Amino acid sequence: MGLFGKLRGELIDIIEWLDDSRDTLVWRFPRHDNEIKMGARLVVRESQAAVFVNEGTIADTFDPGTYTLETRNLPVLSTLKGWKYGFESPFKAEVYFVNTRQFTDLKWGTQNPVIVRDAEFGMVRLRAFGAYTVRVVDPEKLLSELAGTDAQFRTDEVQEYLRQVIVARLSNALATAGVSVLDLAAHQSALGERLAEALTGELAGVGIEIPTFVIENISLPPEVEQALDRRSQLGIVGDLDSYTRLQTADALRDAVRNPGGGASEGLGLGLGVAMGQRLAAGLTPPASQGPPTPGTDSPDPVTPVAGSGAVAPGGGPPPLPTQEQWYAGIGGQQQGPFDRAGLAERVSGGAVTGTTLVWKAGMAAWTPAGELPELAPLLASAPPPLPPQP
Repeated sequence: MGLFGKLRGELIDIIEWLDDSRDTLVWRFPRHDNEIKMGARLVVRESQAAVFVNEGTIADTFDPGTYTLETRNLPVLSTLKGWKYGFESPFKAEVYFVNTRQFTDLKWGTQNPVIVRDAEFGMVRLRAFGAYTVRVVDPEKLLSELAGTDAQFRTDEVQEYLRQVIVARLSNALATAGVSVLDLAAHQSALGERLAEALTGELAGVGIEIPTFVIENISLPPEVEQALDRRSQLGIVGDLDSYTRLQTADALRDAVRNPGGGASEGLGLGLGVAMGQRLAAGLTPPASQGPPTPGTDSPDPVTPVAGSGAVAPGGGPPPLPTQEQWYAGIGGQQQGPFDRAGLAERVSGGAVTGTTLVWKAGMAAWTPAGELPELAPLLASAPPPLPPQP
């Protein structure tokens, strides 16, 4: 190789970057100690910017276009190099290409739950995840603040930093949203827009903006979600007694579908007996609570038979009366069931008083015993409390 061929090999004529990656923010042109020829062609494609750095100092920045490098379009570099009067010799400088397109489908999520105060549920732990986009708006700030001299600065190198900033902003946004936890899903889009604006303002110092911020999901802890599911089920069922029957039927069905030996057979038998008792109680007509209201249809007459008492319509015997089953809230715990005699014993022993909550099948809710007329005789026979000891 002749002298002129060697010199041509050490001079760079074209400076450009054909990006074949999907995650590179900054790429340094590989000069390898070769000199850039004055008059070389610089090609900056759309969604790119080229930044010249001389001995660690950022010099000139070029937007998309094709340029012939001369002292007149390298004013800062010319000053740093001390060129005067249009000096045209080759020069050494680092050239960084910065990708200014949007980087999409970047993921974020909360590693630890965010604690917020909810008006309905009190202190609640929330987790969230979603996606966002990033775009470089100031290549010089990105180089000086984040990329530095990295020859290939990728999105994964800045993603953890961005995630920390996002989570910090998310905590404040959720705490100040003024929206109930149950209504957050309807406000996710508005929250995302607010966060994108706030994050862009915070990241302006490093030359990055967040054009789009998407909240895909905000979730509660599993135990809270289960409690909400139970609350919804009760709201749909309405009647607690009917819900109990439904649960018993479901348990019986599962036991029959999953036979597992003696234990499951015993469980199935016990559930079957319980289910039979529940169905029998449900099919038994309720006892009359008193004479019918005047002006309404009266029940079918019952024809008495001498020596045998009243019989049901059609000549058959009347159904056996069902035994009352009472439950009581004693010492903060549900106890029972008790028949009427068992309840009377606890009244006599002082465990059940007029303020004790009691319940039996057919009642809409727990009620103090003193408010039930049918228990008035039992409470009236209870001894008064002992006088205080001297």
